[in-house]
Amino acid sequence: MDKVKEMMLFNQSFEYIDDGVEHGILSKFNPGTTVLKKGYQVDQRFKALPCDVIFEKDVPVKLRDGVTIYTDVFRPAGEEKVPVIISWSPYGKAAGTAPRYTNLFGMIGIPDSELSGLHKFEGSDPAYWCNHGYAVCNPDPRGIAHSEGDIYMIGTQEARDCYDLIEWLAEQEWCNGKVATSGTSYLAFSQWFIAAEQPPHLAAINPVEGLGDAYRDLIRRGGILDVNFASRLQVNHVHAGEPVRREDVHDEGLKYQFSNCELWEDKIAKFENITCPAYVVASYSNTLHTPGTFRAWRNLPKENKWLRIHDNQEWPDFYKEEQQEDRLKFFDHFLKGIDNGWEKTPVVRYALHDFEGGHYEGIESETFPPEGTVYKKMYLNGVTRNLSETLAQTDVPAIYDSESSLAQASFLYKAEEKTELVGYPKAKLYVEVDGSDDMDILVYLYKLDKHGNHLQQFVIPNMTARMHDLTDRGGSVLRYKGSNGRLRVSMRHLDEEKSTNEVPAYTFDREEKLHKGEIVEIEIEMFPIGMLLYPGEQLRFIVSAKDEVGGIMPGTPAAPPVNHGKHIIHCGGQYDSYLQLPFKVSVK
Repeated sequence: MDKVKEMMLFNQSFEYIDDGVEHGILSKFNPGTTVLKKGYQVDQRFKALPCDVIFEKDVPVKLRDGVTIYTDVFRPAGEEKVPVIISWSPYGKAAGTAPRYTNLFGMIGIPDSELSGLHKFEGSDPAYWCNHGYAVCNPDPRGIAHSEGDIYMIGTQEARDCYDLIEWLAEQEWCNGKVATSGTSYLAFSQWFIAAEQPPHLAAINPVEGLGDAYRDLIRRGGILDVNFASRLQVNHVHAGEPVRREDVHDEGLKYQFSNCELWEDKIAKFENITCPAYVVASYSNTLHTPGTFRAWRNLPKENKWLRIHDNQEWPDFYKEEQQEDRLKFFDHFLKGIDNGWEKTPVVRYALHDFEGGHYEGIESETFPPEGTVYKKMYLNGVTRNLSETLAQTDVPAIYDSESSLAQASFLYKAEEKTELVGYPKAKLYVEVDGSDDMDILVYLYKLDKHGNHLQQFVIPNMTARMHDLTDRGGSVLRYKGSNGRLRVSMRHLDEEKSTNEVPAYTFDREEKLHKGEIVEIEIEMFPIGMLLYPGEQLRFIVSAKDEVGGIMPGTPAAPPVNHGKHIIHCGGQYDSYLQLPFKVSVK
């Protein structure tokens, strides 16, 4: 850990505006205990409490190195000892009413009235959980707001700090000794790191869509530098009083190009060390979290893990009543010891998208991909521009100018019968560049209706004209356009130990530039899919030099690929370029 901290880059924390507005109505520092009576509303816009809640505000917790952090705790009134759920993130422990978050939820179609405002952004709502016999703990991590110390982002330090909080909570007189973590996004990926430290009183985790590797999922997906969303995350690193140091992952991304250094290795979750029960929630459509969540699922120990793949965006799914009830059943079983049949829950429940309103959730399986999945190689044909199960006898390359507005080559596949594609697609290509020594290759897999129109799906409740504008060329987590993948060709070296036939993995520990006339083989990891095709519908596979989906959220730009010269995709003969697809047994 000392070596890691020596490599970290720090800047000054941002100012904490202590006005009771910027960071939420209850954000002012005011230690004490209050009973919030049934019917209480933090503001008339928000949901009223369905029960009495004891609110312990700005409670100090001393960490192992003497640093004090502050947390808010909401718990049911009464004498019964209860388990507690932690929401760990730098997003402000009172920020459920902060304008930047209420506006964000409002933009996607979650009104203030659906939540109490006492929740942490992306975390458990005390109105629901206290009413069902749970406490909710909303901490400000090290360095955030009034908590002491420097601010760290993703990795062992955060994990150990939450370990200490878990053990402190378990000793409180009102706690039954069982602690869990839950939440989406940052509140999900922090759980991988926390659980890997194996706190003795951590009884279960519920990560809902979260990256698992800061280098591969956030800073350099596919080896292509993109620090824009990291910069967006870091604006939450605010401190009251004199500034403290904040770790700057944006600057670390610029300085440390390769993954094989202590700093990036510390920001890879050790999934194999997680021993507590895990209820993992994923989607196919989250352009920030999908790869990391599925990688976590594949690498978690086999016992006591469950996966649910839903068909919408993480926030509306997390707060949906039926999903809270499902999570309650999981927590009741492992935190209260209730024999409620959770152990009979299918190990996997997955979704199918048809992009036409006929989406299906809750399809049961013991594995993902489900049994009956067959991987088929669909070869790229440079003459017909089709995908075929037969390799063309001769190489006819697909060529495009990477600097032109039409820098792509498409290949089509037509379904003759109803077809389910469930699992991990990948692309293997033989590529060459004329006029450069490197290539950024981006691939996309879209569904077309029988008339050739690209089908897309909003995964949020708000589908207004304004939302169309925001997601046409960005806001990619809000509108699902299909699977995608990317790779900087000089970073193509495969990790032989971690790669499988279905999912390639890269070492990202070297740069191998291209020479003039050199043809190289690359494999590109693509997002998993659950896609339904009807007879006559098509798949469109695109090889491109351009970013077709844009930034993750509105207002966050995507880092443009760096390309020059002509891209040559060799197809046929000795160059068996193909798209590998997961076909499930056909449904008649």
